[in-house]
Amino acid sequence: MTQQAFLARRQEFWSRMEHLCSGGKKAVRQNAAWFPAAFRELTQDLNTARAHAFDPFIIERLNNLVLAGNQLLYGQRSWSPSSCAHFFLRTFPRALRSQWKGLAACHLVFYGLALFVALACLRFPDLAYSVLSEGQAESLQTMYDPENVYFLTPRDVSSDADMFGYYIYNNVSIAFRIFASGIFLGFGSLLALCFNAVFLGAAAAHLVNQGFSHTFFSFVIGHGSFELSAIVLSAQAGLILGYRLFVTKGLSRQASLREAGRTALPIIAGSSCLLFVAAVVEAFWSSRHELGFAVHYAAGAAGWVLLFAYFVFCGRGKR
Repeated sequence: MTQQAFLARRQEFWSRMEHLCSGGKKAVRQNAAWFPAAFRELTQDLNTARAHAFDPFIIERLNNLVLAGNQLLYGQRSWSPSSCAHFFLRTFPRALRSQWKGLAACHLVFYGLALFVALACLRFPDLAYSVLSEGQAESLQTMYDPENVYFLTPRDVSSDADMFGYYIYNNVSIAFRIFASGIFLGFGSLLALCFNAVFLGAAAAHLVNQGFSHTFFSFVIGHGSFELSAIVLSAQAGLILGYRLFVTKGLSRQASLREAGRTALPIIAGSSCLLFVAAVVEAFWSSRHELGFAVHYAAGAAGWVLLFAYFVFCGRGKR
């Protein structure tokens, strides 16, 4: 094939592609049925020009067109309200239901172990000190003692905004440590989940033994549905990575991890959003003890029910 014949045959197509690429993603959406096949033709033209050593100007023009088309076709989509709504209303709950067996097992391990440790510490109060240090136990008593100046407020914060930042940092760091630990064949995530369950059970039992049951449970029930669910979801996302690291199902280990990442990404992203909601509720609602225990219990119970309904029913129907 001569360069002149190549130009005469493909020039008009390149001009159309240049015009379309200059129109951005809106123009691509309007030509969605045609653009993918046209992009493949364009890459073939670039390979042909290189193989025949045509003029460098032609090769550069085609290369720039391929780069622009690749960015439009495969580039990261910009955030939009509709894509955000689609994630929360469909992608996230569907991803959870696709992993319902693993999530059920994680919930059973987390809440079952927390309940077992709590009952053991209620029966033998000194057992809590095998999990909690004396400093941690004293800090918990200080925070949930209605007569203390630090009642429902960490020592290092002085306003609701500071509390929000404190809880965001604390919650997100816990969840991402659990998720990242999954790279150790999943055992890291499982171990971190069990550790948090043991600590939760021991702390709850210790506060009940000290007579602070109402202040503790009315405080945690409001944001607990979001925070504890996020912790369990982070563990499941980490277990997916660990599982696919050595169960590749015929794929290379790298491809298997990429596949696991596509499954785990919506779960860990949704978990992060739940932690954000938990921090908002914890900072601006849970500490409002003047509203009374009954109000906090009712609002917290409603949160648990609504979150469960969201996980089970949201995003169903035609895909």
